[in-house]
Amino acid sequence: MCALEATLRSGLSQLSLVLGDAQVGQLLDYLHLIQKWTKVYNLTAVRNPEEMLTHHLLDSLAVVMPLRRQVQALPAVDGEIRLLDVGSGAGLPGVVVAICFPEMVVHCVDTVAKKAAFVQQVAAQLRLPNLRGLHARVESLTDKYQIISSRAFASLIDFTNWSGAALAEQGVWMAMKGRRPLDEIAALPSGVEVFHVEPLVVPGLDAERCLLWMRRLKSD
Repeated sequence: MCALEATLRSGLSQLSLVLGDAQVGQLLDYLHLIQKWTKVYNLTAVRNPEEMLTHHLLDSLAVVMPLRRQVQALPAVDGEIRLLDVGSGAGLPGVVVAICFPEMVVHCVDTVAKKAAFVQQVAAQLRLPNLRGLHARVESLTDKYQIISSRAFASLIDFTNWSGAALAEQGVWMAMKGRRPLDEIAALPSGVEVFHVEPLVVPGLDAERCLLWMRRLKSD
């Protein structure tokens, strides 16, 4: 077992996350693809493989168990649960979600063509039929998603405003943040509520992380 795999498996254990060997292999292959493409396309500022594992993979994996709990409460649409990852960049956390939830449809949208193309390449090479990269502005999308996620994409008000048309009825927003963004929460419009905030502990990362869940308030 290589050092990266050992660190990944240790992190999964700390997150109480059980994945199959094939999924662990896909995560490591994904990490290798990020390294390879970053040399040419500058997908991420983090270049060290060990730091990529902690700052990108484990950081994204920290949301998997909370996401599983939320998915159980969401109604399927045409038998599917669909997640849209906004401003996905190199596919974080979208690709990680697609690997961990093979039954979920995951679309990663980014305005930068090379980043959407990278996600498409990942989907092909890792044989992830549930994953798709979209080169578009999120405001232009017409499909509906029960979950819309972002990882340090924009302020909460911009995130919810720009992606609001893509949120399915009874859908939720999932925003990954550093420390709890009290000012951003206070700035949200009256029609959007934060219904849950949970701290995230990322193995090997000594930094504050939290996950915010938001939904539309039902109008009277």
